[in-house]
This record gives sequence, C-alpha cells and structure tokens, in this order.
Amino acid sequence: MESYEADAVVIGGGVVGLAVARALVREGLGVIVVERNGRTGEETSSRNSEVIHAGIYYRTGSLKAQLCREGRDRLYNFCRDWRVPHRQCGKWIVAVEPEQVPALERLKTNAAANDVQLEWLASARHREEPALRAEAVLSSPLTGIIDAHAYIQALVADIEAGGGWVVCHTPVEQLVSEDRHHRLVLGGDAPCELRTPRVVNAAGLAAIPLAQRWEGMPASEIPRAYWSKGHYFAYSGRHPFSRLIYPLPDATGLGVHLTLDMAGQARFGPDAHWVETGDLTVPASLRERFAEAVRPWWPGLDPDRLVPAYAGIRPRIHGPDDAPADFVIQGSERHGLPGAVNLFGIESPGLTASLAIAERVRERLA
Repeated sequence: MESYEADAVVIGGGVVGLAVARALVREGLGVIVVERNGRTGEETSSRNSEVIHAGIYYRTGSLKAQLCREGRDRLYNFCRDWRVPHRQCGKWIVAVEPEQVPALERLKTNAAANDVQLEWLASARHREEPALRAEAVLSSPLTGIIDAHAYIQALVADIEAGGGWVVCHTPVEQLVSEDRHHRLVLGGDAPCELRTPRVVNAAGLAAIPLAQRWEGMPASEIPRAYWSKGHYFAYSGRHPFSRLIYPLPDATGLGVHLTLDMAGQARFGPDAHWVETGDLTVPASLRERFAEAVRPWWPGLDPDRLVPAYAGIRPRIHGPDDAPADFVIQGSERHGLPGAVNLFGIESPGLTASLAIAERVRERLA
C-alpha cells in the first residue's frame, strides 16, 4: 500500500469540512480532504433549507449563537466575493393568535441578547404579504437564502487554488493516533495510507461512528449520536410570498416554515422525526400533516399542490427528551490527542456558521 504525508487531513467534504480545509490552506498548509461519497456535500449540506440564519433562536453565549452571528457576516461577504447566488430577503416570524404574542416577545428578547435586532411590524405592513394571516409579526432583515451547491463549489475551487486536494470515493477505514501523528488507512478506488500531524473529524453523520473507531480517542469523550430526519414539500406553481415565513418554534425545532430557493420556488419544511436509519424517502402521506401545519398562517394553501421534495438527516447529540445541545468543537484539551479536532453535533445553523467554525478549528491547530 502506498504511503503519503500531508500537513493536515480533513475527514468530510460537507460545507463545514470544506470551510475548515480552506482556512488551513490559507495558512499555507498542504491539506487533503477525504470524502466517502462520490461528491462533496451530498449529505446534510445539500439537504437543508439553504437559509442564512441571523442568530435568533440560540442560547445566549452558546457556540451556536456566537458562530451563527459571526458566520452569517462571513458568509455574506464570501458570497459577494465569489459571486455565489444568494439573497438577503429577510424573514417574518408570525404569531397567529393573540395568546402567541408573548412567545414572540420572548423570542425578540433572546435575539437582542444575541446582538440580533428584530423589528415589530405595524399591522399596516402585514399587507405586504396579503395571503398571510397573522396577529403579530417580527421581521428579521438579516436572514437570507443561498445556493448551497454553488457555495460548495466555490469552497472546493478556493481549496484547490491554494494547492489543497479534495478526494471523493475515499472512506476512512482505520484511524490511529500515536507519537503526535495520525495515521489514516483509506479505502475506495485507490487505497493508501496517510500520515499527518493534524486531522479534523468533520464527518457529519459519520463523525461519532468514526470517533468510536479511532484508536487512541478516549471513549469517554465521544457523545451519543442521535439522528433527526426532516422532510420537505415543494409547492407546485405560483405562490404569493416574497420572503421567508416562519411560525413560532416548537419543541422539535423551528417548525414547518416557508423558504424560497434562488429561482423563487416555495418549499415547506422541515418537520422532525427521530430515526435510526438513513432512509431519505418523503412519504406522500405526510402531505396533509404539512397542510395542517401551514394553514393557520396561510389559509389559502392548496394542499394538492404540495409535492414531496427531499429529506435530510441532522446529526444531533441530544435526544428527544433532552434540551438542544450546543456545537462541540473538541480539541486536545478534552481528548488528549495533539493536532486532532472532533466536530460533533454540527446541525443547523451549521451551514451559516461554517466559515466561523473553520476559524475556531484553525485557531486550535495553529
């Protein structure tokens, strides 16, 4: 088996892994990204709402709050510099009934604590979305949408321009840490061995299983993995909305909301289901459940125009009865392996925060 060396290896070719690799390449390191799938970004990175989040919902002081806000600004700048299609279209968060207004007020307070300003809309402005039924509305002007596939392509282009490599069809079959170095045995089309002083586990859904197979990684530092599946339905034909519409969040997440893609097509989702398999089918039988979730704020919805679109699975480190967990950026201060970083529980707002997460990883490996 051929053996090679690299300054750094990033395991996982989703947006976070690619952003980390880009940050390390820009430090002058020789970086290899290894991705088990046939293309980059095939899993969580391309199966989400493609929303640039403002940083509204997260616990004040948490990594999610800090890195969402920082990553949001970095991502808008990156999109402008690299001409990645995006639009700062804003979103409305709506209370449908009077008794929901206090929850909106609490959300506004939490956002302000995260240094994100939301605006109460006067009832006269509700007419900007004439199909919407709402008792009260908070506007988030910093929320936007992005073409996630174009973002992935731009990250790969920047990595390769800096001399880095992105290699697909390359699963990690063995990972051993010893003597301040890390040895990876890679499978796929060209099996080989890689040695490196720096390795980043950014494998998303596979991050925890990979850490469990990592020789030298203490089992006590590896959280339990949970998977949450979210379905999306597209809306066939024209719709009346010009911005994103979100209900109040619920116990499982942000609720079934309306997002737009760069072509203006509307889609609804995600819902949330705890799963143990990677099945990505979207049952048509969920159509009525989606319609019931949307009708309170869009009474004119035609459920027959809801079309199964796609599903995604979020890598969570909290279960259905737990409080939402924060991002985990785990370095040697926890696991004791110099030059190694684990990224656990990188779910939403992972895409928005990706460039900020990359900076944190770069700092740890400096």
